[in-house]
Amino acid sequence: MWFFLLFIAVPVIEISLFVTVGGAIGLWPTILIVLVTAVIGSTLMRSEGVRAMMQIQNALATGENPASPMAHGALVLVAGMLLLTPGFFTDTLGILLMIPAVRTGLLRKLGPALARRVHTTTYTTGGGFGPGGPAGPGWRRGPGGDVIDGEYEVQDTDEPRPGRDDPRLPPERE
Repeated sequence: MWFFLLFIAVPVIEISLFVTVGGAIGLWPTILIVLVTAVIGSTLMRSEGVRAMMQIQNALATGENPASPMAHGALVLVAGMLLLTPGFFTDTLGILLMIPAVRTGLLRKLGPALARRVHTTTYTTGGGFGPGGPAGPGWRRGPGGDVIDGEYEVQDTDEPRPGRDDPRLPPERE
């Protein structure tokens, strides 16, 4: 329902703003403003996107949770799309989303609602297939309690691997 209302409301707002601004400053200055905001938007999207990517890489390298930088990166992408869309209303929203403080405030407001909808299971190193099985040491269950099952294949190499003969690990299949 909300999507349908936005689908109708945004074009109506944009058309009314085009008519109002075009009537006040003329056709060519209005078109020039729209083109300039598209160029500024693509430039900002590139620089803020690179910044977000560096923050994600830094978080991963230091072992921190990359969720916040990833959320900022997603909002930068949305902001860039809004700035590339012709219109004054979408440009205003896009410029606002390019401001890091605005993104942080928006994520603070929306974060708890999104966290309730997302269920994760994370495996951390240092544990594994202990007495408790897959849910033993090293496994963390998300709010839903689901464990995601997957397949893997052990590729044997001639190089020695540390811990290969560790009695706590399950025997390798030949």
